[in-house]
Amino acid sequence: MACSAPSIGLLLSPSIGVGGRTLPSSSSSESTSAFTPSSQQQNYNISSCFLTTSNKLRLSTVEGFQQGSRLPLKKSSQQTVHVRCEVGTGTVSTSSGTEWVQRTIELPVYKRGCHIITRDIYRAVPELAQFRVGIAHLFVMHTSASLTINENASPDVPLDMEDTLNRMVPEGHQYRHLDEGFDDMPAHVKSSMMGCSLTIPISAGRLNLGTWQGIWLNEHRNYGGSRHICITIQGERRTDGK
Repeated sequence: MACSAPSIGLLLSPSIGVGGRTLPSSSSSESTSAFTPSSQQQNYNISSCFLTTSNKLRLSTVEGFQQGSRLPLKKSSQQTVHVRCEVGTGTVSTSSGTEWVQRTIELPVYKRGCHIITRDIYRAVPELAQFRVGIAHLFVMHTSASLTINENASPDVPLDMEDTLNRMVPEGHQYRHLDEGFDDMPAHVKSSMMGCSLTIPISAGRLNLGTWQGIWLNEHRNYGGSRHICITIQGERRTDGK
């Protein structure tokens, strides 16, 4: 289990043990998973989660928290520790009908240019079909590739887009950063221009894209290698059992 989930308290399911204690399951009336220390001072060994704390809990060690470290917590009726976690291949949490799924996928190697990857996203997260409503967030984990939404029908559009980007950000000796090849610095510029993330609504188990819209991976390097995309889904499951 890795921990880089959004900065939000989550009701974890299944329950997760923390230093010998178990956080409450979905039966808790709290909107976030929480526990309050019950003794004067206890060490909570949190090996797989990051911490967020309430405003009334002051811990100077939270800023430098490392996985596997032990945090001393003094007893106080106001002290509440919230645990937030990410699971790489499945459901993260459920709370009041809301469910989270997060997965990081590795795409095949694409040549330089713009490529439609909508089907790759559907294949990577089959759970998407089970959501009645929600949001899908896609994040490409590289500085020389990008994501965008554009034409999904005409094969000429991705080619024209690549030609346009090359005219806008040409290769050459005008850059200081040349030690990784002439295509590298233009790739960084194009990545920032096009963006590294997308947010797409989910409706009735599908990405609610327009008729002619597709998800593009823009490969800005000549030999960029395989690219990784982190996909996060938040929403409510369908009630029809499909």
